[in-house]
Amino acid sequence: MSMLPARHSLFDEFFRDFTPGFLVKPLHGDALPAQIKMDVKETGEAYQVEAELPGVGKEDIHVEIDGALVTIKAEVRQYDQQGKDERPLRNERYYGLVSRSFQLPQDIDRETASARYENGVLNLTLPKRRNGGAGQRLRIE
Repeated sequence: MSMLPARHSLFDEFFRDFTPGFLVKPLHGDALPAQIKMDVKETGEAYQVEAELPGVGKEDIHVEIDGALVTIKAEVRQYDQQGKDERPLRNERYYGLVSRSFQLPQDIDRETASARYENGVLNLTLPKRRNGGAGQRLRIE
């Protein structure tokens, strides 16, 4: 009888107790890029959008409006804070560019649209427009 099958079964027993995915994965690169999660509400006069963008600087967020099409783009920057005697065991946070576009039922009045970023949440107030117009980028406050 060979020792090899017994050795494999011992390793199988040992690793079975670990939660799946606990072992170290590649340091940079997750299987799934981050997606901007958001809520959209409609009132009689405007659309209200709340988009989660945790860890993003206000200067790294761009919102573009073209008729009823809204595009949110952001860059999540990585700040390496690893000490000399540390080694990462797991990196799950996403770093890089994220964007999301969505179509609203009615064109947006870009002249009165506003954006505010606070505590990792981007709040857009997008008043409904009666006439069409050219696209515009919003300034984030």
